[in-house]
Amino acid sequence: METTHDLFKKLKSFSEPELQTEILKHAKFLKANKGDILIKEGQYLNFLPIVIDGLLRVYQQNEDREILLYYVGPEQTCMMSLSSAYFDYYSTANGIAMEPSEILVLPAHLIAEWQLKYPSWNKFIINTYKSRYDELLNAFGSVAFKPIHVRVKEYLTEYVKNESSNKIPISHQTLANELGTTRVVISRILKQMEQEKLVKLYRGYIQLKV
Repeated sequence: METTHDLFKKLKSFSEPELQTEILKHAKFLKANKGDILIKEGQYLNFLPIVIDGLLRVYQQNEDREILLYYVGPEQTCMMSLSSAYFDYYSTANGIAMEPSEILVLPAHLIAEWQLKYPSWNKFIINTYKSRYDELLNAFGSVAFKPIHVRVKEYLTEYVKNESSNKIPISHQTLANELGTTRVVISRILKQMEQEKLVKLYRGYIQLKV
């Protein structure tokens, strides 16, 4: 488990000593392996997860399709979980660990109570809603106004820019999940891009021609 110093060195948002004391008193610590499903759609949530280390992927699923909502990184929480816990209803999304992760788990009944007591906690909750709202709005705009072949190209280009590598280690199914479409559609688009000499397809990864 994290020492007090190490924990709040990572969770800088929570500045009041009294709040830190309450977090240590009420929190549980969870370690998740890559691929662990932490939250399921329809699950009743009476807790709030906050990521200390690692990365969670929050998505909705309908039959063979997934729609990525957002990622949750260190010092962040899931807006869907927050809403479910705050308003006492069931989760509307799934959450899966994309890498080994350490998560702080707090009882749901403390969310509103701490908002009245601690300014840094109140700011954390408000910022969570704002940042996730902006992300969801951007994602909706991309799905609504950009053709899927444009979104595929943008996704691959963005990966190369961020990782400084033109080899993208992703399967057709995973790419489909990221973009909210089906594997068949992604495979067709990538095949067309290969014919246009924009990419080269390999088993387990895609090479973007730059």
